[in-house]
Amino acid sequence: MKILTLLSRHAVRFTFSSAVIFILLLHATGISTLTAISRLENFAYDVRLNMLMPGNVDERIVIIDIDEKSLKEQGRWPWSRNKLADLVNKLFDGYHVKVLGVDVVFAEKDESSGLKRLEEIKSKYLASDQAFGQAIETLRPSLDYDQVFADSLKRHNVVLGYFFLRGKEPSISGHLPKPSFVDGEVNNYNSQLIVATGYGANLEILQNSTNSAGHFNSDPDDDGISRKVPMLIEYNGKMYEAFSLAVARAVLDSDSNRLRSSPIVKIQAGPIDDLGTGEHYSGIEWLKLGSHKIPVNEEMAALIPYRGPQGSFHYVSATDVLNHKVNPAKLRNKIVLLGTTAAGLMDLRATPVQNIYAGVEVHANMIAGILDNNIKENPAYTQGAELLLLLLVGLFLAFKLPELNPLMATAVTLVTVIVVITLNLSAWEYGNLVLPIASLLVMVTSIYFINMSYGFFIESRAKRQLAGLFGQYVPPELVNEMAENPSSYSLEGESREMTVLFSDVRGFTTISEGLDPKQLTHLMNDFLTPMTHVIHHNRGTIDKYMGDAIMAFWGAPLPDNNHAKHALQAAFGMIVALEKLQQEFVSKGFPTISIGIGLNTGEMIVGNMGSKFRMAYTIMGDAVNLGSRLESLTKNYGVYIIVSEYTKAQVPEYIYRELDIVRVKGKDKPVAIFEPISIGDLIDQATKNSLARYMEALKLYRSQSWDLAEAEFIQLQKLEPERYLYAIYLERIAFFRKTPPGDDWDGVFNFVTK
Repeated sequence: MKILTLLSRHAVRFTFSSAVIFILLLHATGISTLTAISRLENFAYDVRLNMLMPGNVDERIVIIDIDEKSLKEQGRWPWSRNKLADLVNKLFDGYHVKVLGVDVVFAEKDESSGLKRLEEIKSKYLASDQAFGQAIETLRPSLDYDQVFADSLKRHNVVLGYFFLRGKEPSISGHLPKPSFVDGEVNNYNSQLIVATGYGANLEILQNSTNSAGHFNSDPDDDGISRKVPMLIEYNGKMYEAFSLAVARAVLDSDSNRLRSSPIVKIQAGPIDDLGTGEHYSGIEWLKLGSHKIPVNEEMAALIPYRGPQGSFHYVSATDVLNHKVNPAKLRNKIVLLGTTAAGLMDLRATPVQNIYAGVEVHANMIAGILDNNIKENPAYTQGAELLLLLLVGLFLAFKLPELNPLMATAVTLVTVIVVITLNLSAWEYGNLVLPIASLLVMVTSIYFINMSYGFFIESRAKRQLAGLFGQYVPPELVNEMAENPSSYSLEGESREMTVLFSDVRGFTTISEGLDPKQLTHLMNDFLTPMTHVIHHNRGTIDKYMGDAIMAFWGAPLPDNNHAKHALQAAFGMIVALEKLQQEFVSKGFPTISIGIGLNTGEMIVGNMGSKFRMAYTIMGDAVNLGSRLESLTKNYGVYIIVSEYTKAQVPEYIYRELDIVRVKGKDKPVAIFEPISIGDLIDQATKNSLARYMEALKLYRSQSWDLAEAEFIQLQKLEPERYLYAIYLERIAFFRKTPPGDDWDGVFNFVTK
């Protein structure tokens, strides 16, 4: 029931918030992708990566750099294959590296040795010269640089690289290595591998001389940033592993790849099977390389675990290796990657950590991540987590924010954002899990701005309208409450149970005669302002000011189940405020003033009343008139506040002194009147004793036991000579002795004047 009430009160805001949630749910399920959200998700990924990456140097992997220094000393690229063979031999035989990964493709034959020219000379000019032909055959092993390089590769743990082509005209060069998987081994898992249309690979003689090779391809996102690497690419129904995976396998001496999958249920759009459970298939979550796990997405791509900006691995100039200028300890038993940073040769990538980044170091990061088992996971079930969070957080804010003021709504939104970010970062840091966050943050901020905008443009207008109607009567905080559902309030007349308060300054005529008009104006302003504050503070509505008098009521325009209690609290507050004013009045030369307050509770008519010339939001009825009469009686009984029996009945927690049973002018029905004293828990024992004795005297008075009653009132007067009430009853006893009221007397005192 409460939810339905909330929905009806804030239907517009909830509708807009629900629309935001629905749109983002469509995005999260992939039904309707929002490019802006996808870009924000990439940005959020980059922020987390840069904020939480290690930032240190990995000592296990060294990059042999074909840099400007190497080109200057060894000659321009490409170098002859015998020089590369020399480099490989020195790395393994001299520096004892563990594995060499070559981030270079050797697609063309090396004819720089001159062997081909010698063979042409022999065939054209010296075909009959056996000595020349024998010399060529003797020199051939040393001049066939491709074979020299191949022999070097064959003897050592070297991984070559190559690349695939996509979306272009088929282009093939070189020789591919053996595939990691053949047709059916991966496709059975319903993966969506990248399919290549061509490739650029190494010479067959070189490829056949190595244990393995891997592709260099990255898989840039739509913004061109390399955040992931496809671990497998499909070509002609066969699956080929990435360069980083091949190097890691060579390091771990593992000769097999294994797939790890988990069952997922696919809900079909068409007819389902006979059991009605849908089609079951397995989605690949990661690759297994020995004991090492490589999390992958549906395209078999793994996120690159960048350690930091370029330079997170040691670089060694290739010419220093050839010239034996490198400390052997720097390379011993290390994983070595041969690549280039020279201008014109550099394989440049745009990455989350740096706009210009060496491709060889991307491979180094990937290898390190595989070896450390710290590649972030982004499994399919994160989509379910995103959907669940969007629903839970979205519905919470959609229901909660409309109920809050702007400050609290902002606080709740900030706390929600902090919780979402904290949970997301915790999953990243401690669970190695990448959870979507952009859609959540967009949803939270959108719902927040919907509520703030609605509050500013729509509710502020409603508040201005209500302020125009009720601002002169009720305090601003009540206008704010009314603005939450402005259609529930109007100026139309209606009957309600309410409480009315009348207050009046005693002896105002005498006071006004002693002051000039300016002084009197200041005195009244200084008096009415704090009295009004007290009434407003206790949720009261000012009906009107009548010179020195105030008329206020509780229970309209805003319903108030505790209207009698709030009115009584206001009456006490006015007495306290007046006591504080007295010192200020004395300092200004004003006379001290005293007030009387009358309260009554009952059915009253409230609404906008008047003529076509002037209207006022006011109350009418017999209960209102009785309240005015009670204020007048405060002078008769010498008390500050008088409440009727109807008000007393609704505020039973207060202690009262019964003053009398009276029949006021214009009323036939008598009413009991009371002086409120205080909250019951605050009254002292002496006051309790005095009240008990007074009630006993009052009982004797009403039973016409004049002598006993007189004796009690005399004793009470001696104890409290300032209380005028006792003198009233002593005067009445004296009168009734002379003029007995009769046996049918009901104890009611009739007032014939207002």
